Amino acid sequence: MRTRLAFAAAAVLLLTMFVLAGGAALRESVTPDEVAHIGAGLSYIQKLDLRFNDEHPPLAKLVAGLPLAIRGTRADYSSPQWTVGAGFLPAFMAEWTFGDWVLGRWNNAETTLLWARLPMLLLTLLLGWVLFVLGRRLGGEWGGLLSLAAYTSMPAFLVFGPLVLTDVAITLFAVLTLWTLGGLWRDPSPRNTRWFALALAGALLSKFSAGVLFIAVLAFVLSTRRWPLADQPAGKAPARAWRKLRWRALRKATWLAALLVYVVYFVFSWNQPVDIPGFAGHGPLLALAGRPLMPPWLFLRGLGWMLLTSVRPSFLLGRIYPHGVWFYYPVLLVLKSLPGFLGLLALTAALGLWRRFGSRAAAIVPAGLATHWRAIWVSLVVFTAVCMAGPMDISIRHFTVPLALLILLLAPLPRLVEGCGRRLAIAAAVVAALLAGSCLFTAVRLYPYYLQYASPLGMGRPLYWLMSDSNVDWNQALPEVERFARQHGLEDVPLDNYGFSDARVTVPRSRVWDCQAPADSDAGRWVFVSANMILDGHNCAWIMQHTHEPLAAGGMYAIRLPSPIPPAGAAGGPPLPAARRIFLDFPMDMRVLDRELTEHPERIQKALDDMMASWQKTMEERKRKTGR
Repeated sequence: MRTRLAFAAAAVLLLTMFVLAGGAALRESVTPDEVAHIGAGLSYIQKLDLRFNDEHPPLAKLVAGLPLAIRGTRADYSSPQWTVGAGFLPAFMAEWTFGDWVLGRWNNAETTLLWARLPMLLLTLLLGWVLFVLGRRLGGEWGGLLSLAAYTSMPAFLVFGPLVLTDVAITLFAVLTLWTLGGLWRDPSPRNTRWFALALAGALLSKFSAGVLFIAVLAFVLSTRRWPLADQPAGKAPARAWRKLRWRALRKATWLAALLVYVVYFVFSWNQPVDIPGFAGHGPLLALAGRPLMPPWLFLRGLGWMLLTSVRPSFLLGRIYPHGVWFYYPVLLVLKSLPGFLGLLALTAALGLWRRFGSRAAAIVPAGLATHWRAIWVSLVVFTAVCMAGPMDISIRHFTVPLALLILLLAPLPRLVEGCGRRLAIAAAVVAALLAGSCLFTAVRLYPYYLQYASPLGMGRPLYWLMSDSNVDWNQALPEVERFARQHGLEDVPLDNYGFSDARVTVPRSRVWDCQAPADSDAGRWVFVSANMILDGHNCAWIMQHTHEPLAAGGMYAIRLPSPIPPAGAAGGPPLPAARRIFLDFPMDMRVLDRELTEHPERIQKALDDMMASWQKTMEERKRKTGR
């Protein structure tokens, strides 16, 4: 009966997440990365061609594209958006225009977005179910429910789960990989080897950051040499044979995972032109010989492009950094986590240390799961260290694997509470229940503004000062801009938004606008500015001195410009030209370029040539100035 109640409670929590996350997603416009992912996923299935968005592996996009293909979502594969994208760099430009047309020109945008996001929401619920099942094994019924409650109330998963992104997919398969690693290391049977291979293949097909799993596996294996597990043989020769058997299973599983990845890439690139240097442009026979090499070529090329473009400036606590900083994700964890979740982590750590070093020292997980537990916490250390040392500090969504592992660390809390003295156990149980309840209550209260969430530990500072990018606004608030424009009867909507997609799909009367360079004709008008553009994307702190209204919980602002507008550099006026910043540090305003290419896709190749020439000129000027 107790088990039935636990499963019923888990179903209620997952249903609540479905309503909260799904309802929030229904109110949001398409986010920047989704534009490329949705069009790419549809083309993968309809054309068996991976030309678009190969900077990410295909699995999540295939999942999103499947219902679109089944419904007969239309894409014109004779259009210049598709034909120009046959080459790698042109494809990187064309994928955004192709996605814009799939969403807003060839099909109904709202319906297409709904059906693309639905399977991602189901994948999010599957991750929740996995965390419940694993948490239940680690900490009993209450441990599973506590883990699930933390997951279903976490703003990061509520907002990014339904979006067509790679983050939930890699988190799901990373968790499964680490759990099956524990099973394989405990018992290297063919069955456990196959399960590990399937999970690892899923991770490798989800996101290139799955490579961190190999570091985590190595760290886990080395930890068993320094701190042997209870079931390891004590003698030197038996221990060597014991490890050799497990290493053999690991190698076999890795090769099997690589084979599965190869098959997926091979099938879905079947109709893609062979563009491998030395094989392309030399006739059909050589192209046919190059076909079996396309999967590793596409995988490695995508990985290389990801590494090449991973260095970006960071913004945190009102300051721009030219590269990643080690404290970015620890600060972001505090700012984007519910206080109740942080409290549960602190309570679990305190009771765990008391149990470990106190008079009641004992194992905190069942003996048969000690290997799994080791794999989880060692991998948490590895993933966190890689995130802190990495150059790409952008969003809490890139920290979802550590978040899921932190959630699993809560599972033993009920057993830790049971191991305390009676009075301490009662107090700890009450505190844990209140903290978990506060998480669920806050999640409901925040609806539907999960992307904009900032912890009370932010001390009331505005979102645009605390952080940036998809931690604050990711172009998802355009429906609120349109509602405001309609309510105020605006025929002209100057929009300084944070995204490349054509905003006219949602805000038909919008035009690309730069808050750093208002025209005299803008005086007295309502303008709309993403919070990300105020201090990070652009230099527009001046604009907040004037009448403004927050939209989407502070992710966007509607601002009434003064009349007249103060001159550049004056008090209350825009910055001087020398102090202006271009969105994402590109050599041109990519939003203007995207809108032009959406209207005239035949200009994609010329735009790419112009951009490369501009970049080359910028690098030459930088070389002259620095002497390097």
